[in-house]
Amino acid sequence: MGFADQRFNVNLSILFTELPLLERPAAAAAAGFSAVELWWPWVDSPTPEQSGLDALKKAIEDAGVRLTGLNFYAGQLPGPDRGALSVPGEESERFRANIDVAIAFGQSLGCTTFNALYGNRVEGVDPAEQDALALENLVLAARAVGRVGGTILIEALNQPESPKCPIVSAPKAIEIVDKVNAATGLGNAKFLMDLYHLSMNGEDLPAVIESYAAKTGHVQIADNPGRGAPGTGSLPLEELLDQLRKAGYDGWIGLEYKAGDRPSAESFEWLPREAR
Repeated sequence: MGFADQRFNVNLSILFTELPLLERPAAAAAAGFSAVELWWPWVDSPTPEQSGLDALKKAIEDAGVRLTGLNFYAGQLPGPDRGALSVPGEESERFRANIDVAIAFGQSLGCTTFNALYGNRVEGVDPAEQDALALENLVLAARAVGRVGGTILIEALNQPESPKCPIVSAPKAIEIVDKVNAATGLGNAKFLMDLYHLSMNGEDLPAVIESYAAKTGHVQIADNPGRGAPGTGSLPLEELLDQLRKAGYDGWIGLEYKAGDRPSAESFEWLPREAR
């Protein structure tokens, strides 16, 4: 087994960012990849102009790559925000306005997997109020995704880099997954297992895989420390992905790492071209 037995896609919101957005799908294809994923690209707008959506769709189609994952609107990401759906007021409304737009865009490219980032705690607001709002919004999104036969992902971030986000452990993310599924009866909420974030939290990664592989809808990787490519840190990523495969996970592995000072195209030497 090993890296050659996995299916990798490239997150175009963290890799190839030295290029304009519309040039990144072709760059990923030129590097040998057949699939990409994205954070919501329009950080200031949950409902961008149709011309912008059409231009990105064309860039992905022209490059000949698949879109296999898309975030719902999550505020300024990267930046100070960690999601919008648990934030009362305007941000919650922006998340709701984005649901149908994101799903329609994803579906137009054959993508039915959507990541719903929770959001930061807001000073002066009862956490229970935020959690109730979050569940309401997640249920709305899960039902909308369910209408296209899709999956909604709940991701655990890491406490050192996201100190105001309450979803900073695998068990907490699984708790939210279970609540959403109980509320909808659809079973289409899944865990986004980001091995970098979980390692930053000090979690026992083999134990997380053993416990939660069956509830995992997507996996993302970066090495730690540094959030660089595999081999730049100390995480046994090849072994962990082998364990995931043996546990029954056969989905995409999202490359969500930083290329560092070099061009992104030079950051894939750890992965033989025939395995991309």
